[in-house]
Amino acid sequence: MKWNEVQSIYPDQFVKFEILHSYEQDNNEIIDEIALIGPVKDDDATKELLNSKNRTLVYHASKDQIIVKNRKNIGLRKYL
Repeated sequence: MKWNEVQSIYPDQFVKFEILHSYEQDNNEIIDEIALIGPVKDDDATKELLNSKNRTLVYHASKDQIIVKNRKNIGLRKYL
């Protein structure tokens, strides 16, 4: 399913979905095809996102495009 189809079905709502196809551009993952799981209440969106695993996300349908910023080599330094 394309993102614009989801926006027309669930405008101004959070939705949970699984990523089917994406591509990388300028350290961002642009998601262009998803498998919709369903709408998520505003109060539950953060909890659902934190419990999401693998290629499952929660995103708000008001956004024009699904963009995930990729971070590389994140870690903590240990000082002795």
